[in-house]
Amino acid sequence: MPRFEVLAGATLVGHSELEHGDAPMGVALGRFLPLPAYAKIQSAVIAAREGSQAHLNLEVRPIGGEALPSQAGVRINDYSAELGPEGLEVEILGIGYPLYAELFPAHVAAYRAHFPKVE
Repeated sequence: MPRFEVLAGATLVGHSELEHGDAPMGVALGRFLPLPAYAKIQSAVIAAREGSQAHLNLEVRPIGGEALPSQAGVRINDYSAELGPEGLEVEILGIGYPLYAELFPAHVAAYRAHFPKVE
């Protein structure tokens, strides 16, 4: 599975494989693996976990690639104080097609498997 970089502005703060998704909604999410630079924004992420995180200028991109366009932005959900490292997640909301299908074919296939064609 490909790995993605998570940035706050120009600062690389972590990675994710975006291993889960909601294909019809264009949502990709996965475990967030923070780098030491995440500590600089962690308190702001936690303070905004129930609201907008637009002020953090978060973006996700394939390693060495361009930022993924999204209709509703990127969020980091940080519940690490309550759940430990398993309580960190990143999500990117509203990736358009056909890009979503190109980046996350497994998410699309899993969705289609739930709704086989009726003849």
